[in-house]
Order: sequence, then structure tokens, then C-alpha cells
Amino acid sequence: MFNSLSDRLTATFKNLRGKGRLTEADVDGTVREIRRALLDADVAVPVVREFTGRVRERALGEEVSAALNPGQQIVKIVNEELIEILGGETRRIRLAKTGPTVIMLAGLQGAGKTTLAGKLSKYLKAQGHSPMLVACDLQRPNAVTQLQIVGQRAGVPVFAPHPGATSTELDHPAGDPVSVARAGVEEARRTLHDVVIVDTAGRTGVDADMMEQARQIRQAIVPNEVLFVIDSMIGQDAVNTALAFDEGVNFTGIVLSKLDGDARGGAALSVASVTGKPVMFASTGEGLDDFELFHPDRMASRILDLGDVLTLIEQAEKSWDKDEAARMAQKFADQEDFTLDDFLAQMQQIRNMGSMKKMLMMMPGAQNIRQQLEQFDEREIDRVEAIVRSMTPHERVAPKIINGSRRARIARGSGVHVSEVNGLLERFAQAQKMMKKMAAGGGMPGLPGMPGMGGGGARKGAKSAPKKKARSGNPAKAAQEAKDAEARRAAGPKAQPTGAAFGQQGADFDPSQLNLPKGFDKFLGGSK
Repeated sequence: MFNSLSDRLTATFKNLRGKGRLTEADVDGTVREIRRALLDADVAVPVVREFTGRVRERALGEEVSAALNPGQQIVKIVNEELIEILGGETRRIRLAKTGPTVIMLAGLQGAGKTTLAGKLSKYLKAQGHSPMLVACDLQRPNAVTQLQIVGQRAGVPVFAPHPGATSTELDHPAGDPVSVARAGVEEARRTLHDVVIVDTAGRTGVDADMMEQARQIRQAIVPNEVLFVIDSMIGQDAVNTALAFDEGVNFTGIVLSKLDGDARGGAALSVASVTGKPVMFASTGEGLDDFELFHPDRMASRILDLGDVLTLIEQAEKSWDKDEAARMAQKFADQEDFTLDDFLAQMQQIRNMGSMKKMLMMMPGAQNIRQQLEQFDEREIDRVEAIVRSMTPHERVAPKIINGSRRARIARGSGVHVSEVNGLLERFAQAQKMMKKMAAGGGMPGLPGMPGMGGGGARKGAKSAPKKKARSGNPAKAAQEAKDAEARRAAGPKAQPTGAAFGQQGADFDPSQLNLPKGFDKFLGGSK
């Protein structure tokens, strides 16, 4: 969604790199490029004007002129201002103290309300709640059926006393949506569901009848939250639509749908700032699990290509099999052989985390390798699994016995070429050597500067730490060295970069600097 904006901003900040002092002309040039990038991204003009004004004011202030690295300080300022226009802080659902928490969804037709109702219900169910969906969209043909299907996939009950409109009776929907909404809340209270999600009707455009119906539903059920679902791809019109809905139903939060699209993303940066209402959730795909809590600070980091490692860690913790991880850790500690069964188990763990492309794009500096990531083949893990499952149990434990005839049999069984079997076995051999070296305390091969991963002590033949430099025999030179050492001690330890400054170092990360093994991109499923 924000690829174009991210590219423009990253290129702008590269021009500031290495400058020890920024002039007013440098700041004006940077602010001008930021303004162009935001306007190209379809951000609302008032938001752009306010944003760039604050950035320029702060950039010309004391915090930049006195900074050790003015370029990184500018990135920090832009990061903080982005967080501000995105809402400032993470906003979660406010649960009712007594009775069920009522959540009403509103928005235009096609924004994705019905699908999002299922995503939100599954998200809340995973947190220990007992949600129920209420079908109040009785005007769009088969909307009730769609919600029932979505609810079934999410494992959540749906209250739908009326089938709604059919293709032959568009102007005469079955049932009153206000009565259905009221009855749905009562049914949830009777059946002890603690969350009620009410899916309302939408239109292809804002009109008086639509707003009046939504207003009546709001008055009938008195919801704890009214979430405005907006299509992130509609551009400048998002602001006018959001203002109309805010005036009509006074929504309490915003949900961005279709955030995985290829539009410029201006809606996401404009709506929260213009309406003053927080963005609470984001829909990032078509699956029911492609749904996440919206964190303004993390989204700002993604836009500036500083990465979103916290979200990546949360996804890993949510999907990672702790028993399998403990088993592998024990096996690693015991220095047992890493087998193809273990290799397959690790690949399945990675697949359970979701799309590899999305995960890798959360790493700092991912925009530098976006082209390679776009060529990434998600089906590579499936091919690896097919190859390994075509082996006998003994072959998985002792892959050295796999000769030419066995390789041909495995290739036929998995539907691949023999060369792919050969490539997998070569990559596995490299992984096996890496595991042995890490278990022996030798660090990760191919990653220079990576310390040993504990255990095993020093490797045989490893070089000892460099000795302390001897003092010079020249009295004058020795005195100067002692003076320099005293000055370094007085200055104290060098300050470490934090916040956006640390992120900018991540944005400067170039994967080619890593001495990765040849063919590593193919191991990740790259283009063949």
C-alpha cells in the first residue's frame, strides 16, 4: 500500500546522510520533497500542509542544530509527526462493564464490512471472548447469506431472523433492520455472548436514507463502539466520506480495509487527522486471519522503511508451536544431528506464521529488496515438503544414503525434477553444518561479526582476543597517548542511536553486505 510513499521518503532521507550540518536550504529542500511525496500518495491537502509545517518548524529548531547526526534527527522528527497524524497511540475496544459489548459497523457498500465482521469476531474469539454476529444488512442481495458463511468460517454464531433481499425484490427487503438489531442484542444477552457485532447496510454513495437508517440502529442498540469501515484505496474521497459518516452516526473508531492493495494509501494518512477519530484496526488481506490491531508507531516505521519487528515477533509467538520449539532447543543443546524431519518441521512452523513476503517486508530496509521479494515463490515450502515426504523414514535420518536411483524415485514421488531434489539436499547439508557449528559455539557461518550462540566454549583453533596495545617507547608520544585515553574516558561511552535514528540505520541496510551462501535466495523460494 505505501510502497511508493516509502520509496520517495527513503530517497529523500538518503540525500541528508553524512551531512554534519544542515542549512535552511537543506531543510526546505527536504520538506519540499516530503510534501510532493505525500501529495502523490493522495494525502489530503490540509493534512499535508499541517504536517510539513510542523516538520519544517522542528527541523529548523534547536533539536536538529544541536544534534550529532542532523540527518537522523530529521528522520526522527518525520517519524514522530507521522505517528501523530495516524492517531498518536494504539486504541483498543472499550468493553462494556455490564452486559454484552455492542459493536456497530458502518460504511459504504463494497468497503468490506461483512468480511470484516467475521475477521473482528475471530480476533475477539482468540482473545477469550464469545462474540455473536447480527445480520442487519437486509438490502444488499445475499448479504445475510454471506455473513452466515463468514460466521461459519470464523466459528461464530450469526443471528439472522430474516433472509434479507433477493435479486428479485431489491426494493422490498424482508424485515426491519432496526428491529433485527435490537432483537440481536437481546438474544446475545439471553445466550450470554459478551460481544455483539452488528453488520449494517451500505450504499454505493452517501445518501440521506442510508444515514437515517444507521442513525436509528445506533439509537436502538446504543453501541459501545461504532466502527467506520473505509476502503483504503479510494483516495481523496475518503475524507469527505469519513466526515459525512462522522456527522451522521458519530463513529468512535476507524477500520482500514484492503490495506494490502496497490493504491497510494492517502486515505490511511488523512482520515484520522481530519476526523480526530483513531484508526483501531487494519485488514491486510482476504483471509480471516489477515487482520491486526492498528499501531500508529509501527505503521509509521513501515512507511519510513524502518521495519516492524514487534508485529513480526507477535505473529511468531501467536503461531509458533512452543512444544516443537522446546524439542528443537533440547536437541540443539544435546548436539544431536539435525535431520530432514527437523528441517521439515521448521519449514512448517514458518508456513504457519503466514505469508513469507509479508513477514520479510516487516524487516528494516526491506524496500531495498522489494523486487526480489515480489518474485518470491510462496509455493517453495510446499515443494520442499513434497520432496521430504517422498523419502523413507531412514532416508530422512541418514540422507547420505540417497544415491542416484533414490533421488530419481523421490523426484517422481514429489512431482519435481531430480535437480530440485539435489538442490534441497545440498541446502540441507549446509543447514546441518550450520547447526553443528552453532552448537559448538562458533557463531553463524556467513554472517560476519555474529557471536557464538552459547554453549560449547571456544572453537578449536579459534583466534584469541587481540592484546592490548603496548605503550610507545617515545616519551612524547606516550604522553600524548595517555592524554588521548584520558579524554576518551572523560567523554564516556559513545551514545547509542535510539528510536528513528536506530531505524534509519536499518533503512540503510543493504542485504548484499551479508556474505550469504550462494543460492540463498533459491533456498527462500526465489525465482528459478
